[in-house]
Amino acid sequence: MNTHHADDILVDDLPAPRHSRRLAVVTETYPPEVNGVAMSMARVVDGLNRRNHDVQLIRPRQSAKLTTPSSGNPMVDEVLTKGLPVPLYPNLRMGVPSKRALVKLWSLKRPDVVHIATEGPLGWSALQAAQHLALPVTSDYRTNFHAYGKHYRLGLLSKPIMGYLRKFHNRCDATMVPTEAMRVLLADRGFERLNVVGRGVDAQRFDPARRSAAMRESWGAEPDDLVLGYVGRLAPEKNLGVMLAAYEAVKLVQPRARLVFVGDGPQRAELAARVPEAIFAGQRSGDDLAAHYAGLDMFLFPSLTETFGNVTTEAMASGCAVIAFDSAAAGELIRSGVNGWLAGAGKEADFVAAARVASCDSIARHAVAEAARATARRLDWGDITARFETVLEGAISRGEPGQVWTRLQPAA
Repeated sequence: MNTHHADDILVDDLPAPRHSRRLAVVTETYPPEVNGVAMSMARVVDGLNRRNHDVQLIRPRQSAKLTTPSSGNPMVDEVLTKGLPVPLYPNLRMGVPSKRALVKLWSLKRPDVVHIATEGPLGWSALQAAQHLALPVTSDYRTNFHAYGKHYRLGLLSKPIMGYLRKFHNRCDATMVPTEAMRVLLADRGFERLNVVGRGVDAQRFDPARRSAAMRESWGAEPDDLVLGYVGRLAPEKNLGVMLAAYEAVKLVQPRARLVFVGDGPQRAELAARVPEAIFAGQRSGDDLAAHYAGLDMFLFPSLTETFGNVTTEAMASGCAVIAFDSAAAGELIRSGVNGWLAGAGKEADFVAAARVASCDSIARHAVAEAARATARRLDWGDITARFETVLEGAISRGEPGQVWTRLQPAA
């Protein structure tokens, strides 16, 4: 006969199961629109759904030209609102004020928390509707609108825009920012309850293995020729004049160097006139975009208006040597000379010099590219979604009876 003693009992310390929540996510941009906000919100929505949450996605109805299904996930409940073209961004649409419709929607099917990704008319309506119904609200700070002023002659509006953004986010239970540097900047400007939630990257899609000799040949590049590139909007706020200066400096030491632009925007014609030999590949997406990244040797990113800059991590995952300013994702992730090259924010001569140094040392460039790939592979979207979920749960718990409000601390 077998005898079992109490000391023989194995007890597993299992974590408590996560609650399945009803989440309302409000955004004014979403795939198939191509921009960092749309892409990252799609990743988060998919991740929350995979974590067994009931996600309701509220967004403007997109242009008829965008015929691809937006969420691609039948488990996500999509609510489409009226939309208007966004000034300066003709391919995007912003929602119209919809407070009454949202109050009715959420009265019939009350969410546990409302998350607002964008601060436009639809986002403001969502904030008002959520407060009317006493719903917990979280938000994202994703676009440096205030930093665009000098590029679009909005100088006198910079302070009112910042005042609006501060008012918007301070009415929320928590605001998520992508970097510690952005948290510090906004805290200094009076923003409250800030939480660092970074961005992930799909290192399976963005992979050096997608490099195509045929694509590089179509750009006029021989196997050993240096190809420099940029991915993103071709617009004044991206500071592309610095990139052209870097390219000219590289050409002095690497005469066969090629320059590739991936993306579109209002500066395309001006750039084509200034650098007629450059390749303008237009807007790309999916595996095609990944192949374009993989075809580059160096990725030049001179923007100083990013809150994060997803293209930085996509380029790193693709095995590119990245040259950028010490700002946003680059400032957070790159150690200069180890997994990329950084110039001090706004130090244009240093940016140009870094590009020239990288172009001359193929051994260092390849080592940096490998280290960049290793860094990017650690940026898993599952971990980002878990952190996002934690912030949502914090907002929900403060709204529950008997809970005392406490300030959320930034992520380590």
